[in-house]
Amino acid sequence: MVLGLPIATFKLIYVVISLFAMFSGMMVVRDMRKMRPLGVWNPLFFFSTIVTAAAGFLFPPGTFGPPTTVCWILLGVLALGLFMLYATPLNGVWRWTYALSIIAGLYLNVFMGITQAFERIEVLHRYAPKGTEPPLIAAQVIVLLAFLFVGFIAASRFRSTGP
Repeated sequence: MVLGLPIATFKLIYVVISLFAMFSGMMVVRDMRKMRPLGVWNPLFFFSTIVTAAAGFLFPPGTFGPPTTVCWILLGVLALGLFMLYATPLNGVWRWTYALSIIAGLYLNVFMGITQAFERIEVLHRYAPKGTEPPLIAAQVIVLLAFLFVGFIAASRFRSTGP
C-alpha cells in the first residue's frame, strides 16, 4: 500500500500523471518553439512533473524501479526553472536557462517513461530484458537527439512575452 492505495492503483495514477506531465511539457515546448507567450500549460507542466518526481520516491524499494537519482535531478531542474520563472526577468541568459530547464525536465520525464516502458511492456521487454541492450540504448539516443534538436529551436525562439 502507498498512501492508503493498493500498489496497482497507485501505479496507475502515477502513470496517468506522468503521461499528462509529458503531454503538458510538449505543449510548453511547442509554445516556445512557436514564439507564443507562456500559457496555462506552463504551470500544469510544473505541477504534474513535480508530482511525478515526488511520487517516484513513494514506491517501495524494488517495486517500480525509477532511479531515485533521476528523480532528484528532475526536481533540481524544475526548481531551477521555477526560480528562473519567478525570480528573474526572463531575458538574456535567464530566458535561455529557463527554456533549457523546461526541455531538460521534459526529457528526464520521457527518459524515465522509456525506461519503464522497456521494463514493463512485454513486447519491448523481450528486446531489452536487462535494460542495457542496444534497442533500449538506441531508443534513448534517438529521443536525446530529438530533444537536442527541438530543444535548441524552442530555446532560441522562446520569448517570455510572445512575438
